[in-house]
Amino acid sequence: MLPAHDGDQGGRDPRDRDPDEQVPGVGPEGGADQTAGPSTGPTTGRTTERMAEGGHVRPFVIREVTDPWAFRALERVQVSAWGYPDREVLPGTMFRISAVTGGIVLGGYAKLPPEDPASLVPVGLAFGFPALRGAEVWHHSHLLAVHPAWRGTGLAVALKLAQRERALAQGLTRMTWTFDPLVSRNARLNLGKLGAVARTYLPDWYALEDDRAGAFPADRLLIEWDLTRPHAERPAPPPRGQVALEALDGAQEPGAARLYLAGARVLVEVPTRPETLELPVRRAWRDALREVLGTYLSRGYEVVDLARAGHRAHYVLARVTGGAQREGGREGGGAAGGR
Repeated sequence: MLPAHDGDQGGRDPRDRDPDEQVPGVGPEGGADQTAGPSTGPTTGRTTERMAEGGHVRPFVIREVTDPWAFRALERVQVSAWGYPDREVLPGTMFRISAVTGGIVLGGYAKLPPEDPASLVPVGLAFGFPALRGAEVWHHSHLLAVHPAWRGTGLAVALKLAQRERALAQGLTRMTWTFDPLVSRNARLNLGKLGAVARTYLPDWYALEDDRAGAFPADRLLIEWDLTRPHAERPAPPPRGQVALEALDGAQEPGAARLYLAGARVLVEVPTRPETLELPVRRAWRDALREVLGTYLSRGYEVVDLARAGHRAHYVLARVTGGAQREGGREGGGAAGGR
């Protein structure tokens, strides 16, 4: 097992990376956001101050990136966040072209005096582009990255909200992205902090290794975010509902799947520190989550939150009824995107 990227938030085996929404560096919630006046950077942005770990306020500003050299600097954010090799880094040239053809490229920067060169060094980024299927057009977010030193500052949520604002300005009302269902910290961001839902399970979505036969499966959940709903961050709920999957008593392995439940809410346990598990145990959880989440999503449930109780976490699945239900389930339903 390779070392974790980020101490108390946990990391993941770099062989199983997700181009979208992996945020090693998103830490515990801090104090309330405070919005100040416009920045003096190359493009206007809003300055947000939030208490980081250790009690330090880390003000930052989010800017639309427009300069070719600033696009190139975003390559380093990907390396710092995920340890990407060169072949995995999305190049600045791609950001450059996308930004002038409907894409949204945002950088997060430390709020410093404009004469300080560090004020131009990005510490986070969000990148997405318009997606099309039939007559439907929406925004697909392909990358969200935050430097590990900026965990707990609220930068990840602020980047998503800035991305939302700009997508709405384009007349788009929905945003999608993918994330690894084994990484519960990203589930907390996507479901609890942003209020998005997952309706589609995507098995073997990416090829992240050269050996197909021996590769760890890169499964993903497809997140869908209704941009017209007011944003309201909510605390993690307690686990209440019928349990479809949980760890064996006194062990790290998942127990037997319960695929016969039909309650209004179903709970599916997910490891909180998957990077500490031996590879066979991680693979057992991957297979179990694929079976359970794929089955219930295909039956009309959607993943709506991440419940916490002590050191354990459970996905909360709610049954969608009537006209609220949308196409989803296993691969093939919903709007998919990514690399």
